[in-house]
Amino acid sequence: QVQLVESGGGLVQPGGSRRLSCAASRSIFSISPMGWYRQAPGKQRELVAGITSGGRTKYADSVKGRFTISRDNAKNTVYLQMNSLKPEDTAVYYCNGGFTTARAMAVGHDLSDYWGQGTQVTVSS
Repeated sequence: QVQLVESGGGLVQPGGSRRLSCAASRSIFSISPMGWYRQAPGKQRELVAGITSGGRTKYADSVKGRFTISRDNAKNTVYLQMNSLKPEDTAVYYCNGGFTTARAMAVGHDLSDYWGQGTQVTVSS
């Protein structure tokens, strides 16, 4: 079993920046691809950004140019740098490793699928 722990959420003003971290209990290479998802109240969970073990990335159109996903294999950690934040970015952000992101990025993977508990990001003045 793999544990994913997100951190870095909080309250940020519009136009501000925030970096989320997702720390895995074992090698992220073994559970890649990794992705960040978000879910706002009354809305479905959506892919924000994904990254494969080879470094290929995918972004939701709504965050392109503002968010950057990256990984540090040595620290077993995936990051989401969020810049120019907007009120509509307010949501619970979840980290995923495995099948769900593999399907979103059209890469092969077994059925193992791991989720973190989520971290709240609120963009408000």
